[in-house]
Amino acid sequence: MPNDAVPNDGPGPDGIDGYGSAIRRRDSTAGRDLSYPPLPEPLTVPVYDNHTHLEIADGEHPLSYREQLDRASSVGVRGVIQVGGDVETSRWSAAAARIEPRMLAAVAIHPNEAPDLEEAGTLDDALAVINELAGQPRVVAVGETGLDFFRTGHDGRAAQFRSFEAHIRIAKEHNLALQIHDRDAHEAVIETLLRVGAPERTVFHCFSGDADMARLCAEHGWYMSFAGNVTFKNAGNLREALFAAPRNLLLVETDAPFLTPLPYRGRPNAPYLLPNTLRGMAAHLETDVSLLSAQITANTELVYGRWDAEPVTAAFAAPNDEQNPDQAPLGGLA
Repeated sequence: MPNDAVPNDGPGPDGIDGYGSAIRRRDSTAGRDLSYPPLPEPLTVPVYDNHTHLEIADGEHPLSYREQLDRASSVGVRGVIQVGGDVETSRWSAAAARIEPRMLAAVAIHPNEAPDLEEAGTLDDALAVINELAGQPRVVAVGETGLDFFRTGHDGRAAQFRSFEAHIRIAKEHNLALQIHDRDAHEAVIETLLRVGAPERTVFHCFSGDADMARLCAEHGWYMSFAGNVTFKNAGNLREALFAAPRNLLLVETDAPFLTPLPYRGRPNAPYLLPNTLRGMAAHLETDVSLLSAQITANTELVYGRWDAEPVTAAFAAPNDEQNPDQAPLGGLA
């Protein structure tokens, strides 16, 4: 952010410039409805969004992260875990969490980024940045990390494994939770966790396994976070896994701007739509929404701690006679 920038609550003309705005834009798909869905009915018992990407702009009229969180607060979503996937977005996540009380951060190199970094000879440098960020205030998790055999071929898997194992070590060294990305790699992810030793608080983000995998995760005390795709009509395996998972290991997330829950599948997702996913989960479990909210809120705070455990930092230093007027903003987003 330039030194002469001033804070504002909205995005710039293209939705990605300006203070509080996203730094990347989601690729548009032809024919996709780019309008944000309406606000759902507010929850009586508030919850947290376990995994979101507010650094990514989406929609016809992209929202700044502050606007996103204002909407979320209005429907009972108390806070979010803002998740990085490379050096740039991890730095953004850590910086935003320092100045936003409704946000905590997770930092990591996404498994699909690892092969290119390895080929360029910069994976170790990137991991060193993640290790440094993991020690910053209000960074409570290492993620998203893991294995993705859907997008990465055999040639890139060695780099993914090396990166994943390094992230596991970073999480344990800093006593942070671990958020796992697991796509078409269930057996390899589990084998790695058992071989290297999983952190005490391990979360399968956007859980994609079946009921048998849910029972295996339960045996090891690993948390399972369900996203909007659990509401999709073709996701019977996820609902079976949800039913098999112990309630004390359940979390909920948006993975925004992706995986928008029914009835708005395909439209831009956002933390304020979390109640749609939660109500779908409660209906499948045949339980009261407020009871499920209370359980998931307790689970979330056990994994990450309280959102007010560490104070936020003022976004900009207060001007005074002794301060250089050209001083860069404190905690500003690069």
